[in-house]
Amino acid sequence: MTAYPARSDAFTLTAPVRLWEEGFATDPYAYYATLRAQGPIGWAELAPGIFAYVVTDRRAALDLLHDTETFSVDPRPWERTVSEDSPVLGMMRWRANALFADGAEHVRYRTTMLDAFDLVEPHDLRERVHRAVDILVSRFGPRGEADLVTEFARPMMALIFNSLFGLPDTESGRLDAALGAMMEGGERSAKGEAEYGRYVMELVAAKTAERGDDLTSRLLDHPLELTPEEVVWQVFLMLGAGHEPSANLISNALSRILGNPAYYSTLTSGARPVMDAVMEVLRYETPLSNYGVHFARESTSFHGMWLQAAVPIVISFGAMGHFAEKDFAGAHHPHDASHMSWGAGPHACPVKQPALLIATGAIERLTQWLPDLDPVLPRERLEWRPGPFHRSLRALPVRFTPRTPDRTPALTPGPAAGTPTDQAGDRA
Repeated sequence: MTAYPARSDAFTLTAPVRLWEEGFATDPYAYYATLRAQGPIGWAELAPGIFAYVVTDRRAALDLLHDTETFSVDPRPWERTVSEDSPVLGMMRWRANALFADGAEHVRYRTTMLDAFDLVEPHDLRERVHRAVDILVSRFGPRGEADLVTEFARPMMALIFNSLFGLPDTESGRLDAALGAMMEGGERSAKGEAEYGRYVMELVAAKTAERGDDLTSRLLDHPLELTPEEVVWQVFLMLGAGHEPSANLISNALSRILGNPAYYSTLTSGARPVMDAVMEVLRYETPLSNYGVHFARESTSFHGMWLQAAVPIVISFGAMGHFAEKDFAGAHHPHDASHMSWGAGPHACPVKQPALLIATGAIERLTQWLPDLDPVLPRERLEWRPGPFHRSLRALPVRFTPRTPDRTPALTPGPAAGTPTDQAGDRA
């Protein structure tokens, strides 16, 4: 699709905003301002020659996400128009899972996901988080320096999700590397998608041969009887949606915490809960900044834009958070849910409570081990990974007093104020 759309009340062509450029990673807010100037829905390029509508207005986003009659999440009509080597196909191509299904099929897939995660007890998940943090701190703690992206947030999520889905720690590096390449949407995307696909198929084959107490085995044995292929694609979705955004949520939150000494001191003293920083990221710098891809079933007028059928419509959670910060700064309660990082409607995130537990638990455990983390660079000098879909740091270098974790750090009794309640899932 290469034709530029016009607004329903005008015939002027709109130049696409290039979300694949390096400049977008450096300063996405300038690009969001250009999109917002076009109205509630802008016109963008996700990769060279791959165009999409981008929703930057909260009301328009909510209307779209709840309107299942006008809009579909099935990308196959669009996919037939796209070259197989497109760098965004890894994130957008159709697969037999809940992300790309509508109606009864979506309910069936989503039910299996919810049922599998409902058996993950919060205390067990917290223990997995603590174990992963302890493993990683034991590696870099004695050095007195680390990169909290490549040595903490990303490998930690790979350790946790590898464990939840039933593979040993030794396989976690493959998961981390493959997902990172696929998300960037550039030249490495196809290779990352292929490697991630091999990883998932090997995982499902191993669990098919020998069940365990893990999410993969629960999907294989679910009463709704998913086919082997459906299990592969459910795991493909669940691992990807769990690892990458959560790793970015943790590193983005840590960068905000460490970039503000006054904020950091209140967190380490317990006067301000880690949840505050996590919620700030979800609201203003969400890790999955442009996604929730939908398609108009038929060409239609929507919030002042003529939407052509089979053209991607991307929800810009990042743009909505940025403009909310500018327009309503100070109007939010620290723990409100006014952000849209979890999505809305039938495809809203089904496991947001476990995600919050992981993020807050990881940051709390890290700062208990290393209470004097000192950023090497000011936040404005940090570099961000390219890609149209995410807000993801390349690195977060820190220094601290060398520490050998030969004993368990003193833990705060009970959950800190503002941490998630012990709920295994959210069926919103």
